[in-house]
Amino acid sequence: MSNVVESKQELTMSQRFVDMVNKELSSVGGAVMPLTDHQKRLGQSYFMVIDSVLGQAEEKRLKKSEKYREALAYTWNNVDLELLARDVVSACRLGLDPAQSNHIFPIPYKNSHTNKYHMVFLKGYKGLELIAKKYALEPPKAIITELVYEKDTFRMVKKDSSHSYESYEFEIGDPFDRGEIRGGFYFLDYGISDPRNKVVVMTLADILKRKPAKASPEFWGGEKAVYTNGKPSGKEVVEGWFAEMCLKTIKRAAYNSLTIDTSKIDADYMNLKAAESDFLDSEVAREVEVNANVEVIDIEPTPAEEPKQIDNKSLFMDPVTGEVVAEGTEGAVDMFAAPDANA
Repeated sequence: MSNVVESKQELTMSQRFVDMVNKELSSVGGAVMPLTDHQKRLGQSYFMVIDSVLGQAEEKRLKKSEKYREALAYTWNNVDLELLARDVVSACRLGLDPAQSNHIFPIPYKNSHTNKYHMVFLKGYKGLELIAKKYALEPPKAIITELVYEKDTFRMVKKDSSHSYESYEFEIGDPFDRGEIRGGFYFLDYGISDPRNKVVVMTLADILKRKPAKASPEFWGGEKAVYTNGKPSGKEVVEGWFAEMCLKTIKRAAYNSLTIDTSKIDADYMNLKAAESDFLDSEVAREVEVNANVEVIDIEPTPAEEPKQIDNKSLFMDPVTGEVVAEGTEGAVDMFAAPDANA
């Protein structure tokens, strides 16, 4: 009986979220406007993706031992719905669609002050491109990004007394045997002979500097821990998607390089920025809480026993397209894998 009541409560909370989003979307300057089909679809997309993320996170939480299990369940009852609805509406108005690959990814995190889960929307490189083009002070006509390999021919033409604008020459001699990656570049194209045209070259070292500190080997390649009967038993080398990650890094650098026009900044842009800031603050606070006032003693500690690894259903993603795929798909990675498992 209690399960039925809880299920009804969850349904009520979910419906409440959808109603709140629809109400926010249909309100413009105090007037109620009918929702367009596109807005309805976007709102439904956010609900479906967030509902899936919460469900997968809760399933993962319940399969942990009590020692490692989060106390707060990943359910709609424990989500700050008002804040979530506001942020979803802002993301919708910016045109960010979670159903599109590499647009935006909802990530739940606990706010220690409210004891509720907040949802931060991390933008993929396509989401960054959309935002950059919409809010840029001088949006280029095109943004070209390329990797340069050992056997490619690349020449950068700088703006000088002989050249009124920047450009480049790029030739791929043999597309089937290009050698190792040397780096890459992005080109902000404002038009033929436009003096604003800009070429930015990134060496491989420049790219790797932007690699996340705890990058997953499934994405970047490298060594991955192997577990046997729930305990670490060695390492294995994973090929990953190194070239794709390098290119995405260049894309993110290109879109982030565009100067935002302050006159174009609106409430929706500021809402998402504030949400990202709150998320970063919470992560910093958590790190301080965990690591502060720790006395370092120069001894070799006895390693703690790893919690038993449980084979359970997870949410798998294609690291190239960002799409959710079936378990067992070649190259797919577990979106909810424990950080230690990807170390």
